[in-house]
Amino acid sequence: SRMIVWGGYNGSVPLNDGAQYDPVANAWTATTTTGAPSGRINHTAIWTGSRMIVWGGYNGSVPLNDGGQYDPVGNAWTLATTTGAPSVRYVHTAVWTGSRMIVWGGYSGSALLNDGGQYDPGANTWTLTRTTNAPSVRAYHTAVWTGSRMIVWGGSGINGVYLNDGGQYDPGTTPGTDSWSVTTTTNAPSIREFHTAVWTGSRMIVWGGYNGSTSLNDGGQYDPVADSWPLLTTTSGAPSIRYSHTAVWTSSRMIVWGGFGSSGALNDGGQYDPVANTWTATTTTGAPSIRYYHTAVWTGSRMIVWGGYNGSYLNDG
Repeated sequence: SRMIVWGGYNGSVPLNDGAQYDPVANAWTATTTTGAPSGRINHTAIWTGSRMIVWGGYNGSVPLNDGGQYDPVGNAWTLATTTGAPSVRYVHTAVWTGSRMIVWGGYSGSALLNDGGQYDPGANTWTLTRTTNAPSVRAYHTAVWTGSRMIVWGGSGINGVYLNDGGQYDPGTTPGTDSWSVTTTTNAPSIREFHTAVWTGSRMIVWGGYNGSTSLNDGGQYDPVADSWPLLTTTSGAPSIRYSHTAVWTSSRMIVWGGFGSSGALNDGGQYDPVANTWTATTTTGAPSIRYYHTAVWTGSRMIVWGGYNGSYLNDG
């Protein structure tokens, strides 16, 4: 019923405030800063069904491994324990399993990582993820939750090498039963970072990004059951090349919007039908101004985009 935005950077300092946006009333309600985690950028945030959990990130001086649970009904924060938590990091990923948040990968400030942890918000406890058979160290990758596994893919690794591999992580039912399996690179999309990934219910779709020399406007569909890439996304009718864009899944289509391309910041995009493998352009009439590093959520009937950067920091959408 509401979108919650929190944290980020305003051009001078990392932030620890935010607000709840009601799209029906087109109204904002500020989130309390009492008991909130410290200001940060490049953190993650997931929704549990009743609370938003933010974790990790960078405070302008050092990477972090703390966070908090935000209750939007009570407008109150509960800090997440750091006991047993993964090491400090930012530009990592996080997914919600239905009972736990899994964080993985990222950058510690001195090294890339391929470890992580499962956080149980009810018990306020951590269980570290297994590293055996895990994908190689990386940051700026993507992660999706399939309903039973987390899939991580792409990103950048050691010495700036761009990646097009990944892995499926099974969190297990009890501590110590978690496991990794490697995803195939046969017919996979080309290497990239700053791309997007969505879960359709049966496949992961990755799209766009940057490969070290150019922006991209292609991608692929990954089938985790068959461990195969059965279809690369068509570039016919696709949005122009870009990275640092957003993508949401509507239940039948992926919508990508904004980002940074060959001509600079963008305010266009497209709807991708994975069954027909076709694109339909999104209108720019009435669209928000050009931007990248923004956010986007799906409400069940609409996509809401907010914030970002176009040479100036933005708080519209």
